[in-house]
Amino acid sequence: MVVAEVRERSAVSKQAAQNFDVERFNLRKLNELEVMKLYQIKISNRFAALEDLSYSKDINRAWKNIKEKIKTSARVSLGLYKLKQHKPWFDEDCVNFLDRRKQAKMQWVQDPSQSNVDNLDNVRRDAGRHFRKKRRHI
Repeated sequence: MVVAEVRERSAVSKQAAQNFDVERFNLRKLNELEVMKLYQIKISNRFAALEDLSYSKDINRAWKNIKEKIKTSARVSLGLYKLKQHKPWFDEDCVNFLDRRKQAKMQWVQDPSQSNVDNLDNVRRDAGRHFRKKRRHI
């Protein structure tokens, strides 16, 4: 019972985390000396501006300001990480297979009976076959 509850919470939290639109910064640019120096200068300037502000006793607001300053500096000097291009073979059928796989997994998380395990295995196998077949025919 406890294991099923932990699995369910884990699956739900993963799902919630994936739904947020998160800014991803191109951290590989920090390997370049010029970009790294620019980033350090931007961060230093922003923190210097923060020190000049008179903080209220609200520590949460202070941390929020610091977080925003770091994000702004990274956005300006590093830029955003560009996601990989959309796969041309990925179509509506693939979306349906992903949805069925997700439903089977949630069903298994809620009730880890043998029939749900077998169903999840079958759906995973079918989805994998479909994706491999689609990629081969490009």
